Amino acid sequence: MNALFKALNDATRREILELLKEKKLSAGEIADHFNISKPSISHHLDILKQADLVSSEKKGQFIIYSINTTVFDDIVGWFLQFNNPKK
Repeated sequence: MNALFKALNDATRREILELLKEKKLSAGEIADHFNISKPSISHHLDILKQADLVSSEKKGQFIIYSINTTVFDDIVGWFLQFNNPKK
């Protein structure tokens, strides 16, 4: 869970998730949306992968990234448990 919160604690990583919400993208396509180096984008993608927020698939010479909605379902369920505390 700590890796998840660490991943979500950065504006660039949250913006990457917003991009991937729309469609699968290669690292280069993701990098085109930012004014930072490609190695920095790769670092952000690695952190997102460690938190299982994104998955990657090799297609030819490209790695295609997609959002992993299962983790979001799990975290929403975790948060919702606090909505109805047991008395």
